[in-house]
Amino acid sequence: MAKRNCVGVIGLGRMGNPVAQRFIGAKMPLMVWDVSKDRRGPFEDTEGVTIATPREIGEACAVVFFVVPSSEEIAACFKGKDGLLKNPRKGLVVYDLTTSDPAKTKRLARRAERAGLGYLDAGMSGGPGNILEGKLTLIIGGDEALLKRTRRYLKPFVEHTFHLGALGSGHTMKLIHNMVLHTMFLATCEGARLVERLGMRVEDMIDVFNASAAYSYASRHRFPNNILSGTWNGQARIYNLQKDVGLAVGIGRKRGADIQLAEHTLSFLRKAVERGMIEEDLTLLYRDFDEIQKMDAPEQPKDGPIPFGMRFDALDP
Repeated sequence: MAKRNCVGVIGLGRMGNPVAQRFIGAKMPLMVWDVSKDRRGPFEDTEGVTIATPREIGEACAVVFFVVPSSEEIAACFKGKDGLLKNPRKGLVVYDLTTSDPAKTKRLARRAERAGLGYLDAGMSGGPGNILEGKLTLIIGGDEALLKRTRRYLKPFVEHTFHLGALGSGHTMKLIHNMVLHTMFLATCEGARLVERLGMRVEDMIDVFNASAAYSYASRHRFPNNILSGTWNGQARIYNLQKDVGLAVGIGRKRGADIQLAEHTLSFLRKAVERGMIEEDLTLLYRDFDEIQKMDAPEQPKDGPIPFGMRFDALDP
């Protein structure tokens, strides 16, 4: 028999693993899955945790959190005899914690709803450290009644929630959030390069920014901890930046918005990708900033860019 408060976490990578750890710490019955045996391994002998297929998770759990790279992985977990949609528990609610194209999110939600599941899109803001401290922010779209019914399952790892309205609005706001975030990071990189050219210290620029109006996540965290430290360990691929900004720019273009700053950011990121940096850490954009700037920008599709390496054919019903 399914346990009343059983929670499922699908995806045990950089973000999913700490989500699962928080549920373990909260003593909630937990079922987990990842396609990688190595990621499943640490949970095999953990008390209160069951490694299970998506179908088994769907049959037993009240809430399932997808903490995977994209809509494609969710679609794969929906399919087949071992898929989440095969025999889901009545009243099951899915939280989609990806950063994805809202149009694809809505298609997945329709498939889930046809199988009797509730579906909420919930963009994350904050990294693994925020999760482990129980301080993640979720930007949520979908039926507010579902959120109210399942909010207690967020308490182990979430501090702030913002319900923005209809399904897809959470992922839309997350893309806009990332569009602005990455543009600010590149602006900080540009300022730091100018400081270097003038013979001043980037460390001093960061100290000034953090004590004045130009502070940002880039100045408060990214530069001190991941760049000036010499570690180059931002723990996010350049792929993710160009994917997210590309999706945001695509949305803007479809709505006829003037998004020139985001277009410049996307152009810079596409040049980095053309340079062979798609799998490199995002902090290396600063290391190679001048060389990337000198490159000719690759031609962009007029109807909005499809991010490199993305496939959406798996989303088809």
